[in-house]
Amino acid sequence: MNQLKIGLIGGSGLNDVFSGGEEVKRHQIESPFGRPSDEIVQMRVGEADVFQLLRHGPGHLLNPTAVPYRANIFALKQLGVTHILATGAVGSLRQELRPRDLVVVDQIIDKTVARANTFFEQAAVHVDFADPFCPVLRKLILEAAAGKPVVPTQQADAPPTGEQSPPGQPVPSESAPAAAKIETAASHTVHDRGCYVAMEGPAFSTRAESLMNRLLGGDLIGMTALPEAKLAREAEIPYALIALVTDYDSWRPAAAGETNDERDLLDEIRENLRTAAQHAAKLMLSTIALMATRPQAMSECPARNSLARAIWSDHSKIPSQEVQRLWPLWGRYFPNVSQSSEAK
Repeated sequence: MNQLKIGLIGGSGLNDVFSGGEEVKRHQIESPFGRPSDEIVQMRVGEADVFQLLRHGPGHLLNPTAVPYRANIFALKQLGVTHILATGAVGSLRQELRPRDLVVVDQIIDKTVARANTFFEQAAVHVDFADPFCPVLRKLILEAAAGKPVVPTQQADAPPTGEQSPPGQPVPSESAPAAAKIETAASHTVHDRGCYVAMEGPAFSTRAESLMNRLLGGDLIGMTALPEAKLAREAEIPYALIALVTDYDSWRPAAAGETNDERDLLDEIRENLRTAAQHAAKLMLSTIALMATRPQAMSECPARNSLARAIWSDHSKIPSQEVQRLWPLWGRYFPNVSQSSEAK
């Protein structure tokens, strides 16, 4: 594998807390899809080169739909980034996924409607997306989080065997593995899986939508994981997401002792996000250190060859200017085409 280069895409809450490396350079990148959200800050963190990008730009001015996802991922690819660790704020759709917890997401449901979700507009490219988050990176994140062995725990929402699920709750599959959680030394919990429902936003869910997303099998609700994860797969960059739980969305009425005041609730969500982001920053630093010691594992991430069988179009029929325009993504699959100076 080429030299390990790790992209960090920071979402809500992580902008001001990640300072784990020595700044090397700031990159102003132009891509075929415009400029990314912000300049990309290159740092040296231990034995790894790290490239940090703020998803929502300076001052958090870009709402989730306005984020230039294609420019962001393309720019990281141009810089030679080999793996991406991302974070994002989410609401919880499950009682056991508590505010301030972290979730290493394993599945996703796409409910976005207004976002360009592919780089390939003049060719039929169908990447495998059954497992949208890199299993190798997920394993390393969980290893970095573990202060003790991970013990499977039954989901709190699941009824005992033989009982009917309450209204608004899915029936658990008998073959589905139980969720596991890691109680860290810092007294917060890292959950080893969760299904993320990606909504368009920018408004939050209605209560009816929140209940429906639970019925769909969603565990978390957020606005930024797609098309980001899908574009990373098209760029052959292994991608993992650490979700920062801020609240219980709108499905769950306030429990005894919890605030019902909207202003107090928003302040509480911001504080939950700040705390979760601090936990996530430490976890990412530990994960980066592990990644640097596992070159063989890093080379075995499945997404690194995701285009090998995904380009269905006759290569000879794809316009040469399109091949050149997207050269950093798929140039190696066109051995009979020379890279132009403009594509370098």
